[in-house]
Amino acid sequence: MTLIKSISGIRGTIGGRTGENLTPVDAVKFAAAYGAWLKNDRNKETYRVVVGRDARISGSMIQELVMNTLVGMGIHIIDLGLSTTPTVEVAVPMEHADGGIILTASHNPKQWNALKLLNSKGEFLNGVEGEKILNYADNEDFTFAEVDDLGKITKNDAYIDLHIEEVKNLELVDVNAIKDAKFKVVVDGVNSTGGIAIPRLLEELGVEAVKLYCTPNGEFPHNPEPLKEHLGDICKMVVDENADFGIVVDPDVDRLAFIDDKGEMFGEEYTLVACADYVLGETKGNTVSNLSSSRALRDITRKHGGEYFASAVGEVNVVQTMKDQNAVIGGEGNGGIIYPASHYGRDSLVGTALFLTHLAKLKISVSELKASYPPYFMSKQKIQLTPGLDVDALLEKMAAKYANEDVSTVDGVKVDFENHWVHLRKSNTEPIIRIYTEASTQGEADQVANDMIATIKEVAGI
Repeated sequence: MTLIKSISGIRGTIGGRTGENLTPVDAVKFAAAYGAWLKNDRNKETYRVVVGRDARISGSMIQELVMNTLVGMGIHIIDLGLSTTPTVEVAVPMEHADGGIILTASHNPKQWNALKLLNSKGEFLNGVEGEKILNYADNEDFTFAEVDDLGKITKNDAYIDLHIEEVKNLELVDVNAIKDAKFKVVVDGVNSTGGIAIPRLLEELGVEAVKLYCTPNGEFPHNPEPLKEHLGDICKMVVDENADFGIVVDPDVDRLAFIDDKGEMFGEEYTLVACADYVLGETKGNTVSNLSSSRALRDITRKHGGEYFASAVGEVNVVQTMKDQNAVIGGEGNGGIIYPASHYGRDSLVGTALFLTHLAKLKISVSELKASYPPYFMSKQKIQLTPGLDVDALLEKMAAKYANEDVSTVDGVKVDFENHWVHLRKSNTEPIIRIYTEASTQGEADQVANDMIATIKEVAGI
């Protein structure tokens, strides 16, 4: 059982001992820490926080604990109930709220839950803000409201519909073109809130939605991370239903993957590539993804005359680089689309609408679209190191070894070779180096990873 406290929030497994798992006591403590930070940071008379959750079995319990802790601090709550991460992000500025909390462990299995913390813009907190909240929690530096000053909870279940309207009104979402295409799409909502939001969006866009695992009961029918090995059912159903393609989201709907018309994975990395291809064709500009994302986005960006930038891994880092470089679209290779014309957060509803518009305008199949993009394949491996080994020093040696290549040390060590790249990142919790590689064939990507593992062992003397 696990409790992970980080600058991006708190997540852990339900049950067990306090301080070792995400127990009710831990949920209250970190909600109070967030409230204390909010009141100190904003220094106002009244405070409002938007709270929503995915469909996890523990979600209702954790949400009640979090909301009523904030009420006890005199903070008013807008309760979205079952919602999505991007919907809460959109709701915070629409409500002129001071912040937001999403109760979700994203792609983790059902025994996990988490508090994801937002600022007044509906964006994830930065490292400095997150560190302050951890300090409040460690010191239990909380002041609660007197009885006449308690906060109030206001329920509002309209925000998924409001979010959908916001998506439909985006300039680059062509509702008429999508309706005219008469798409048929299978949706795997992994029995969470994507099963509410995505079919409802498709209906508004005139798309026939075939539902698979769209009952929001939190009983995940397969591992909720949208990877190929977990998606056999929808791959088969797309073919059986003669659908145009399939849509898969994770439990909180910020990661988006597609299945093509032949029942094959479109590839999480290519979700962002396809959406960027469409956006860049309509709006000239730059793109951003993290250092572990596919080179295909760089290729597509250059094709459209833009410039590509790589950030450190993590959504908050991608967002900051997008702002710095005035990117028109960006995201992460795990299927996370960030489109600033909507908001600075990964959003599967926005990604779905952009992808549908792109497909409708091109009038080709999803498999044909994938074939039009540069073919890249990734390998993701790790190497266990000896406890006590200085991993930072080892990574410095690896950077020096490849100094004649294109090397980035923004986040670990990334080496860009002419026909492939390697990204080495250390784990913060165990003596492991994660090794990501990409090349033009799967065999080459795997071989590059194996060769790099051998090199690391040689340099480390293990």
